[in-house]
Amino acid sequence: MLTTIQMDYDQLKSFASEIMQAVGCDQKRAALVAEVLVEADARGIASHGVARLRRYVNHIAQGLIDPAALPHVVQESPLTVLLDGNAGVGQYIADVAMQKAISKAESTGVGFVAVRNSNHFGIAGYFAEKCVDQNMLGIALTNTGPYVVPTFGKRPLMGTNPLALAFPTGDGFPVLVDMATSVVPLGKLETYARRKHSIPQGWAVDRLGHSATDPSDVIYQLKENALGGILALGGEGEEFGGHKGFGLALLIELLTAGLAQGSWSAETYREVGGVCHFFGAVRLDLFGDPVAIRRHFTYIIEAIRASDKAEGAERIFIHGEKEYEARHRSLKEGVKLGEVTYQGLEELAREFGVELVRRN
Repeated sequence: MLTTIQMDYDQLKSFASEIMQAVGCDQKRAALVAEVLVEADARGIASHGVARLRRYVNHIAQGLIDPAALPHVVQESPLTVLLDGNAGVGQYIADVAMQKAISKAESTGVGFVAVRNSNHFGIAGYFAEKCVDQNMLGIALTNTGPYVVPTFGKRPLMGTNPLALAFPTGDGFPVLVDMATSVVPLGKLETYARRKHSIPQGWAVDRLGHSATDPSDVIYQLKENALGGILALGGEGEEFGGHKGFGLALLIELLTAGLAQGSWSAETYREVGGVCHFFGAVRLDLFGDPVAIRRHFTYIIEAIRASDKAEGAERIFIHGEKEYEARHRSLKEGVKLGEVTYQGLEELAREFGVELVRRN
């Protein structure tokens, strides 16, 4: 049975913030990184949670991330902004970019921001959902490191290239579609490797381009030899639509690196992270009464929920529901961390002299 450790949400955020401050972030950047990471764990997205702290610490030490960098505007129009992140902290750059997109949308109805020369920013949905309370649709896209092989290829050239879209509803939670355009994100392979579990057929291929089930070997070959890697949505070949997942990954690549004229996934994480993002905000009132639109979103969702269930199934989940319900439990009962993740935090605590308090 997998051992889990319960952590208080606020105490875990405080710990993560102190670690980030210890490696050069100011309080604002550190707090933002901590919130995004802990939000991921609270929502049950362990692949993007505090397990990432070690990666950020290492990337700052290696010079891939400049913890004090400020993004600057390269070009601006009434509707758009092009930002250069100057290799800064990804969460901070993403927050600046999304706030600019929202500000543009408040003035003109829509706002779009392309970003180059940034870094990993955590869960994309955290930034897309910032638009919901403003009666706006939110969009957050990013490329990543080169982890995904194109259909019929064996060299990792594409990113896992997640996309997030947030739709406000009249139903409490927004609809939040937040997903990688690969079968799984790299973080999920890392989670399986930490837990010494095999991965299912169809998640990844080995250095020859054949289906693989050992996540540790896939990660090793991918990082050391730039061969093999994760498969795009739909899996291997075209039979189950792998070429369509590859198309989605390419779409994200062009909207992020293409528009920002930055590093595409195959060129990221060299001298600096070089990651590219794209953010959008769209006011609902461009299309009619915002309240009526939210109600119609809810009508569609409720019709899907009420539809016939497959034999043995108790519920049809709408995107974001599982994560928001997990967050509610985490705030009451504590954030669940895997034992290996917790051990990694203990190492950071000893290394930087920061107190780590567990709930159970």
